[in-house]
Amino acid sequence: MTINDYKFAGKKAIVRVDFNVPLNENGQITDDTRIRGAVPTLKHILEQGGALIIMSHMGKPKGKVNPKLSLGQIKEAVAKALGVAEVKFAPDCAKAKEAADALQMGEVLLLENLRYYPEEEGKPVGVEKGTSEYDEAKKAMKESQKEFAKTLASYADCYVMDAFGTAHRKHASTAVIADYFDADNKMLGFLMEKEVQAVDNVLSNIKRPFVAVMGGSKVSSKIGIIENLLGKVDKLILCGGMTYTFAKAHGGEIGCSIVELDKIDVALGVEELAKKNGVELVIGEDSVCCTGYDFSSFAIKPGAKVEVFKSTEIPAEFEGLDAGPISREKFAKALEGAKTILWNGPAGCFECDDFCAGSRAVGDAIAKATAEGAFSLIGGGDSVACCTKFGLTDKVSYISTGGGALLEAIEGKVLPGVAAIKG
Repeated sequence: MTINDYKFAGKKAIVRVDFNVPLNENGQITDDTRIRGAVPTLKHILEQGGALIIMSHMGKPKGKVNPKLSLGQIKEAVAKALGVAEVKFAPDCAKAKEAADALQMGEVLLLENLRYYPEEEGKPVGVEKGTSEYDEAKKAMKESQKEFAKTLASYADCYVMDAFGTAHRKHASTAVIADYFDADNKMLGFLMEKEVQAVDNVLSNIKRPFVAVMGGSKVSSKIGIIENLLGKVDKLILCGGMTYTFAKAHGGEIGCSIVELDKIDVALGVEELAKKNGVELVIGEDSVCCTGYDFSSFAIKPGAKVEVFKSTEIPAEFEGLDAGPISREKFAKALEGAKTILWNGPAGCFECDDFCAGSRAVGDAIAKATAEGAFSLIGGGDSVACCTKFGLTDKVSYISTGGGALLEAIEGKVLPGVAAIKG
C-alpha cells in the first residue's frame, strides 16, 4: 500500500516520525529540519479526513524517564508546523489507549518519548553482555518488545513509517509494530519514499562520473561504506580526521592529529582496492593545523598558533583540523563534471570558522556541479549542518534526514524499517 492510495478518511493513523530535534538549555528547538521533513505526510493524513497519532524518540534516555528529553517540550512547535490549534499530549506512550480512543478526526495526539521504555530498543537493561543472564534477559526483552509494539498498534487503524533516521534499527515502533497491521494498512510516508528513492538514484541509477566524498574522524566508522563505494564510484574523496590515518600509513608525521593506529592496514587496503577497481582516490595533501583547540566550545584556545603544513609533515605540537588550500583545490577539481555525488562527513572542524574552509570548498563544488546537472545526495548530521551553515540547502539535490540509515542503505544493507513495510 502507498500513502497516496490509502483512504485516511475516518481512520486513526499512528505515524513513526523522527522528532529527535536539538534543543537548547531552555528546551527550545534550535533546528526544526526533521519536523519540517515530516509535515507533508502528517498534513496529508489530516487533509484526507483522518486523525493523527505521532510517535518518536528523543535522545538516549536508556529506558528511563528524563524530563529534559520529553517530547512535551515540542508540542507547540509541532502544532505550529501542522497549522492546527492544538496537539494533544499523552505523557506515557504505553498508556495512551484512552487518549487515542477519544481522538476525533482532524485531531492530533503526540505520544511521549518512546525510549523511556527499554522495550522500544529491545535491549536488556542492567545485565552484562556475554553472560547467560544476558541471553535470558534478551529473550524476555524480545517478548516484551512485541507486547509494547502491540500496545502502540492498538491505538490506530493503520501504521505509517516516516522516520528514515531510525529505519536501520529493528525497534518496536520502526519495524516490530508493522507485524500488527496487514499489508493494506501499513505504508511508508512521503519522507521515507523520497529517502528510498534518493538512495536508489545513487546506487541503481548512476550517471557518471560518480564522485563520493567521505569525511569525518574515523576510518573504522566508514570502512564498510568505503569498501562498498569502491565498487561503484569513479572517484572517492577521503577527508576529515581519517586523513591522518592514511598519512601515518605512509610513514608521515602527523603531530597530535587524530589517528587510528590499529587501522593502518585497513587504510593501505583501501588504497589497494581503489587501485584494483580503477577508482581515483583523492586524499588531502595539506592541513590547517592548531596548537590548541577546544572541541567543547569549538574555539581556538588563547595563545594557540594556527599554521598550514603538509599532512605528512605536521610538527609534534600541532593538530590537523581542516583541509589546507592545496587540498581544497584538489577536492573541488575532483568534483568538476560529476553527474552523481554523495557527501557524508565534513572535511574538518567546520563548527569553528577558522577550520571550515575545507568543508565549504567541498560544499561549494557540489553546489556548482548540481547547478550543472549532477544529482547530489547529502547525508549525515554534520554534512547537513555544513549545508545549513554555508547556505547550500537549496543548491543540492537532496538532503537526507538519516545518517546511520543512509550509510547502511548505501552499504547495501536491508533496513528493517523499510523491510517491515515492503517485505
